[in-house]
Amino acid sequence: MKRWLKLAVFAFAGLIALAACGTNAKDGEEKTASQNGETYKVGATQIVEHPSLDEAFTGFQEALKDAGLDVEYDFQSAQGDQNNVSTIAQNFVADDVDLIFANSTPSALGALQATSEIPIVFTSVTDAVEANLIESMDEGEENITGVVDLHPDSIRMTIDFIDTYFEGSTVGLLYNAGEQNSVVQIKAVEDAVKGTSLSTTERTVANSSEVQQAATTLVGEADILFIVTDNTVVSALESVVGVAREQRIPLIVGEPDSLAKGGFATYGIDYHSIGYRSGEMAADILTGEKTTKDIPAEYPKEMQLFINKQAAEEQAIEWNNEWDDLAEFVESE
Repeated sequence: MKRWLKLAVFAFAGLIALAACGTNAKDGEEKTASQNGETYKVGATQIVEHPSLDEAFTGFQEALKDAGLDVEYDFQSAQGDQNNVSTIAQNFVADDVDLIFANSTPSALGALQATSEIPIVFTSVTDAVEANLIESMDEGEENITGVVDLHPDSIRMTIDFIDTYFEGSTVGLLYNAGEQNSVVQIKAVEDAVKGTSLSTTERTVANSSEVQQAATTLVGEADILFIVTDNTVVSALESVVGVAREQRIPLIVGEPDSLAKGGFATYGIDYHSIGYRSGEMAADILTGEKTTKDIPAEYPKEMQLFINKQAAEEQAIEWNNEWDDLAEFVESE
């Protein structure tokens, strides 16, 4: 009996030793979330809540879930107030989050100003280089990377579309001059218009409450409205759609989610997909497989002409049969 007890004790001790070895990563190897049961804390922030940014965040979360990571999110919206951006970022730093997901240019700038150590993954940023988030799209940075939301050819293709099917039009532009991403896009529009039959006229707003009035003042000057991916204007897009319907003015928008709200057409990208790709980046960073230095920022991979047929009817747009073959169709909500 004593001999049997000794054998049992040794066997039990061996099992404990094996179990202990199984809970520790070997030298030079990273532990995954499934190995150590770790829960990661991600601070997620965006300048305002609207369909495109919300879809990007949904895609980001799905990518981390698909990677098998257990993530606790602290989501904070700045509610369109620039003053809230830095406060949110500073709170994330104080809470020592494992990673910051910055969903918009202002949010990414606020995060980068708040920390040089916590990794930041951005998306819904129009021009990360122009915004001074990164130095180059070709090389990784010390603590920031992500996916921009403006394909290099999207504005040029949008202007070509307008010039082809609405020749000689004056394009009305409405944006918040305080949003760096919008300033970059408006300049790109102005550059793309050169050499075409088109001209532009502009109105700026400081907040969403000014959008409807500014859109109304474009009536009589603009033959067509073009709303870029400006967070302030997009958050109040219904008021622009209302003006377009009442005045029978075609409304071109900057992304497909705005079509569901009543925009007519866009050469755009899928915000869910760029959010998902950002989430894949974040998963590699959180598990230690890569650092931001290893992952250069990226452009969206796909771009498509999207059209809302119902909006075309509501805005009294004469249908061109060529669009049946060119476009993917989106329905109004």
